[in-house]
This record gives sequence, C-alpha cells and structure tokens, in this order.
Amino acid sequence: MKKYVAEFIGTFWLVLGGCGSAVIAAGFPKVGIGLLGVACAFGLTVLTMAFAIGHISGCHLNPAVSVGLFIGGRFDSKDLIPYIISQVLGGIAAGGVLYIIASGQVGFDVKAGFASNGFGEHSPGGYSLIAALVCEIVMTAIFLYVIMGATSSKAPAGFAPIAIGLCLTLIHLVSIPVTNTSVNPARSTGVALFAGGWAIKQLWLFWIAPIVGGIIGALLYKFVGSNED
Repeated sequence: MKKYVAEFIGTFWLVLGGCGSAVIAAGFPKVGIGLLGVACAFGLTVLTMAFAIGHISGCHLNPAVSVGLFIGGRFDSKDLIPYIISQVLGGIAAGGVLYIIASGQVGFDVKAGFASNGFGEHSPGGYSLIAALVCEIVMTAIFLYVIMGATSSKAPAGFAPIAIGLCLTLIHLVSIPVTNTSVNPARSTGVALFAGGWAIKQLWLFWIAPIVGGIIGALLYKFVGSNED
C-alpha cells in the first residue's frame, strides 16, 4: 500500500502546486507569475516529488505515464489499476483543497475555468479540437520518451528527476495556450470535477490523448532504445 499512498500524495502535490499556481498566482495583480511561472510550478512539483517518492513508487503521478511504462515493459500490470486510482483520487483531493482556498477570495468564480483543460472556446488561445488532440498526444509522447530515457540503466544516475521536471516545464511553456496543458488525466480530472459544465464535457479528450501519447512515446523508446536497458 505504501507505493499507492505515495502516488496519491505525489499527484496531490502536482495538482495543488501546478493548478494552484494557475488559479491563485498566475494573474495576481502586479506580482502575478504568468505563463512562465505556472510552467515552472508544474515542473517543480514533479522534480521535488521524484526525489521524495521516486524510490517508493517510481513517481508516476499520471495515468498516462503508468500506462506508457507498462507498454514499455517498465511497470507491472498488477499495479496499473491501483496506481491510476491512487493518482485520480490524489488529483481530486488536491482539487478540493484548492477549491476551499480559492473560494475564500471575494468574487471567486469556479465556472471561470479553475485551471481546467479545454479546446475550442475553452482553449486559452482558442485552438480547435484537432489542434488540442495533436498537441496533447505529441507532448505526452515526448514526455514518456524522456522519462524512459532518463530512467534507463545507462543514463547518468540521480539526474532523472531534473530531466523529467524540466521536460514537463517545457511542455507547459509550449502548450498552455493550446489546452492549458494536461498530458495527465488525473490533473485534468482533479479540477474539472469542481469546475463542472464544459470542463467535464471536454474531459474525455484529456484522458484519451495523453494515454495514446504515452503509448506512442513508450513504443518509440522501445524501438530506439531497445539495446540500452
């Protein structure tokens, strides 16, 4: 159970730290952290938790990562569903804590988005469904490729959290304008359940695209790096 609890805590931190930065700090008057700050926040959540729980659970924090690592031969099938459940519950718990904090501000409106992922009129930059789909698939594929490469037995030991955290930061720098960046179904679910309405209606894309991308990234690494492990 310890690794499942670790995944819960890690995903809780990812959603609270990443989405919390977007909801609470991104546009704060005069000292808002903006897109760059939010991107860094997501990367830092993964980097810090990778050092904290990587030796316990592998620090997946993401159903798409767990599925990708399973496809890539790095993860046992018996743990797949429990990991995904732990991650989603951690994301929802973080969404609840964030809602309690954010709703303490006068004028707070959860229907304004609550850091939810979206496409079309709910994309920060007005990007279409197809653009969002391609973006999420490609970004998650690269994420899995970097994860598998950085955690290879032939990679420099001890540096994987840094590579993975910086990769997630870069992914956010590129794709926040497109979808608000998911690449993680647990992250999307954790806030969408509180935003309701359109966020839940569009949630399907942010389950399907990251998982498809994770599978593609894992298969690509298995092909390119098949002699590395």
